[in-house]
Amino acid sequence: MGDQDEVSERGAGALTIPSLRWEEPPEGPVLVLLDQTRLPAEEVELVCTDVPALVQAIRTLAVRGAPLLGIAGAYGVALAAARGFDVEEAVEALAQARPTAVNLGYGVRRAADAYRAAFAEGGAPAGAAAALAEARAVHAEDIEASTRMAQHGLALLGELLPGGGHRILTHCNTGALVSGGEGTALAVALAAHRSGELRRLWVDETRPLLQGARLTAYEAARAGMAYTVLSDGAAGSLFAGGEVDAVLIGADRIAADGSVANKIGSYPLAVLARYHHVPFVVVAPTSTVDLETEEGADIEVEQRPGQEVTEFSLPFVQGPGAEAGTGILVAPLGAQAYNPAFDVTPPELVTAIVTEAGVVSPVTRDGLAEVCSTSRWSKSRSGNGMMAE
Repeated sequence: MGDQDEVSERGAGALTIPSLRWEEPPEGPVLVLLDQTRLPAEEVELVCTDVPALVQAIRTLAVRGAPLLGIAGAYGVALAAARGFDVEEAVEALAQARPTAVNLGYGVRRAADAYRAAFAEGGAPAGAAAALAEARAVHAEDIEASTRMAQHGLALLGELLPGGGHRILTHCNTGALVSGGEGTALAVALAAHRSGELRRLWVDETRPLLQGARLTAYEAARAGMAYTVLSDGAAGSLFAGGEVDAVLIGADRIAADGSVANKIGSYPLAVLARYHHVPFVVVAPTSTVDLETEEGADIEVEQRPGQEVTEFSLPFVQGPGAEAGTGILVAPLGAQAYNPAFDVTPPELVTAIVTEAGVVSPVTRDGLAEVCSTSRWSKSRSGNGMMAE
């Protein structure tokens, strides 16, 4: 339990409750999640005793964000193994829970591979121990990756925008809520804040589920950052008024050509940034790079329920157990809705991709492959298309 506590708490940042932690009460191991659908009104934890509960938490976005999904997936395999469930069935269910976020499959594969190798040698107890050890390794690596991304990102901002006083626009949520550490893009903004170089954090609300307004603002407030929430449609006026110095976003999958899948609404920001000559920077660990997906058109984009668009149904407004179809209608009954969870930004609109292994700029296929191959974590990522050291 000592190692588990250290891993969970070191990355908690300004959060009152860690986004995810492994616990071993007398009745058996559990995975405890901070329910992100209830923020910012309530800090409520979900206790997962089996993989179906974890899959449901992933699909409902109670746990979300590319790096954290990788960690959750790895712990999910460990949970199935520790409780004597069918591990292969758990692997399949977890890997398919959300199709676009490559980190989920990456974490699942790492823990599953560790389980299979140890099971072949020492049976179920050895397999369970190996899966948990690998999940903890994924967790610890993400904490370190977050720290390194923040360092590289802050240095890049210094090069792109000498003099400080940065006004940064961000989209969706990319802080400690999506990571074992302090996050990806928001970790860079937080580093700028701590060094006295952040003048203003512009927070896109991020329709339809408001991850910016609910989650990024929640984290920014706790960190004491100067921030302002805006509707997604207001971003253009900020650019036109010269109020944005850089755009920082995360990623859920980066194709081999540098195309970036991120929360819906990211691509329009990239177009605006290019038109207004503002740097558009993606911050993501190398585990989010999928070299087996050749280009952006090959990325499977998750389509989510239309009710997220046609209803206003935040769980903390309706109370626990709220389901789709029970919210407040904001469109005529029966209206059809288009609700992709992500869009894809082509590499020519991306100024730089910041990873824990370094910065790729300009964004090219060769540059991306090189930074992935030099990552010291690449040796354990062959299942994600990474090149081994």
